[in-house]
Amino acid sequence: MKKFTSVITTAGTAALLAAGMSFSGAAMAQQDEGLSESAKEGKELAFGRGGGNCLACHQIVGGNLAGNIGPALIAMKARYPDREELVGVLHDPRDKFGAQTIMPPFGAHKILTDEEIDKIVDYLYTL
Repeated sequence: MKKFTSVITTAGTAALLAAGMSFSGAAMAQQDEGLSESAKEGKELAFGRGGGNCLACHQIVGGNLAGNIGPALIAMKARYPDREELVGVLHDPRDKFGAQTIMPPFGAHKILTDEEIDKIVDYLYTL
């Protein structure tokens, strides 16, 4: 008997993100209502063009002008059931992906504080 695994394809990701990117400002505010304060602050960091700037490389539901260098940030809790692993990726992705990764080591290079990384992970876990 053949086992099937769930895979999110590029086309599937594009469809999910297209649905999310069509939200109006009012819909986005409504979408944020269920977020904890920490997750809201994490979203601001992730969407901001300053420290986090996740949209420079990743697609996130509701994000504008998203990049396509990194994977889409969806199903994050399923992809990283160990929270500390995701925190580690943001702190220094070289530990997981090797020295040649293009993702910045946000914590190791003091781009983001540990507290800011925790807030971003709180937000990513809502995706």
